[in-house]
Amino acid sequence: MDITKAPKQFLDNVTGGFSEEFFVLAMVSGEHATAYALTPQHAKRLSQWLAYQIEDYEKKHKKIEAHWIPGMKSPIQSTDLSVGEKKDDRK
Repeated sequence: MDITKAPKQFLDNVTGGFSEEFFVLAMVSGEHATAYALTPQHAKRLSQWLAYQIEDYEKKHKKIEAHWIPGMKSPIQSTDLSVGEKKDDRK
């Protein structure tokens, strides 16, 4: 697969969780979300790969100013995605 030809999407939010068996990453782009399950080993390698790529980027360009805040919510929430949709209140 030639990754340069793969369609690109801007991610609005990435969230996830884990259990003893796997990690789950949910990636939101506009009104679409996809969840991926990874083994703990794959999740660790993804973390290492991202750290390596960020370090390389900062060497070539500039330091990225970003701060992780646990529990921080995206300005676009999944509940916002249903705004404007007709809801059926019949039960």
